[in-house]
Amino acid sequence: MKKALKMIPLAFVLLFAFAGMASAHVVVFPKEVQQGTYEKFTVRVPSEGEMATTMLKVAVPDGVDISRVKAVPGWSYTFEKGASGKVTSITWKADDKGISSTEFGEFDMQGKVSDNADQLIWKAYQTYADNSEVKWIGPEDSDKPASITVVSKSTGMEGDHHASHSAADVQSEDNEGDASSLPLYLSIGALVIAVLAFIVALMKKK
Repeated sequence: MKKALKMIPLAFVLLFAFAGMASAHVVVFPKEVQQGTYEKFTVRVPSEGEMATTMLKVAVPDGVDISRVKAVPGWSYTFEKGASGKVTSITWKADDKGISSTEFGEFDMQGKVSDNADQLIWKAYQTYADNSEVKWIGPEDSDKPASITVVSKSTGMEGDHHASHSAADVQSEDNEGDASSLPLYLSIGALVIAVLAFIVALMKKK
């Protein structure tokens, strides 16, 4: 019984460690846009482990035309373009130490969503100071998912317009994402506690 009780703190440590890993993804905001609009997209990059993030490459989806990026102090960037001149990827490289393990960085892009896009899948490649690379290119339920922006159909009332997203908008969307994950974490915690309670009950009968 004592051994089972000692497992409870460990279970909670593992639970919160899992929650931390699940939230440490490269994510592009906003998570939903409208067809035909001009948008500011923000790439949020957290560093994991002990190494600093020194480079980030983001592949630009076919459904959006990126025309410019916001300058970030301490970072340089390069565009890769296709035969038509469309930007196909953007690579940011740290001029100095990069994003440390206790920090996150944000990189802004501006562009127009196409009139027939239905979703934007942002594949990202994160490079650390030791030259190791994490590829955020998997499906939504994978360990290394690509960030997805849902594109809704144009209402036809607003037409082709510029849409702005402030820092408050991005924070709000981040909070919504965290809130949507909360039931999953609570369910995992409840399952762990239930299993431990079952073990304790069995040991009492012996």
